[in-house]
Amino acid sequence: MGCALVERLILEPPLILGSSSPRRARILRELGIDPVVDPPGIPEDPLDGEAPEEHVLRLAAEKALSVSGRYSTGTVVGADTIVLFEGRILGKPVDPPDAVRLLRMLRGRRHDVFTGVSVVRCSDGASEAGVARTRVSMRDLSDREIGLYVDGEEPLDKAGAYGIQDCGAAVVAGVEGCFYNVVGMPVVLLCELLGRLHSGTP
Repeated sequence: MGCALVERLILEPPLILGSSSPRRARILRELGIDPVVDPPGIPEDPLDGEAPEEHVLRLAAEKALSVSGRYSTGTVVGADTIVLFEGRILGKPVDPPDAVRLLRMLRGRRHDVFTGVSVVRCSDGASEAGVARTRVSMRDLSDREIGLYVDGEEPLDKAGAYGIQDCGAAVVAGVEGCFYNVVGMPVVLLCELLGRLHSGTP
């Protein structure tokens, strides 16, 4: 049985996920929604002088808008997530040594995860968007622990070189804010945006 709350917030089905992230799709399926997955394929480079919140919000909106143009009906969800440490955006590691470097940088410290989410109703282009921020504290990992984690290859396709939802749960000491935001789809924000789109109120 699906989650009646989320299902009823989707006034115009189907829900179309403008992302290739299997983690975002999995979160939606855990909510009882089987999304149509349609990646937008747009560049994700930040603009000069763009603040983290502006960056993820812009990309989420661009992704949702790009995908919504392919459908006459449905509700598109676009999202973009970054890891921010000491003012720097940390992307995905390019190889295992780079994953080790990133994890050594983050261990014993705190960083922020930002996710921009945009929802667009395809029939009329109505949209809502917002940004979620979560603070993550990392365990003070030993070099051996970092090596073992990287050897498992889990960090290689994830921003900041860790995934909190799988084995990476063992490298995180604490989370302040939405756990699902760190995975890449802040459920609370998504429901708020769908609710606003449903009601037509800002």
